[in-house]
Amino acid sequence: MPCYVDDVEHSFGNMKMCHLWADTEAELLAMVDAIGVQRKWMQRPPKASWVHFDIAKSKKARAILLGAILTDRYGPLEHVARLDIASGEPARVIRGQKRIGDIEAARLVRQGEARP
Repeated sequence: MPCYVDDVEHSFGNMKMCHLWADTEAELLAMVDAIGVQRKWMQRPPKASWVHFDIAKSKKARAILLGAILTDRYGPLEHVARLDIASGEPARVIRGQKRIGDIEAARLVRQGEARP
């Protein structure tokens, strides 16, 4: 079940939230069912950039125990870029490839290995 959670912490009331997403909607729904998140909280376009859930840190820990892969803050952007590339639509492929390059550069900057 390739699901992913990122290392961000967004405040929502008294909770700290992160993102949970997967390669397929079926995998995502299986994970939220397993960690006890209601399906009604799914976020999807056009209100969101990609299909995902915002989940609390306690649910994140459970998801990781069940096999979710921890990513950095750029994980969601990389996921969307890879969806663009996989679409095969020329404009989206170009956009996705550019984003992948931008993400790689941003990760290097964040690690102190390069300058913007």
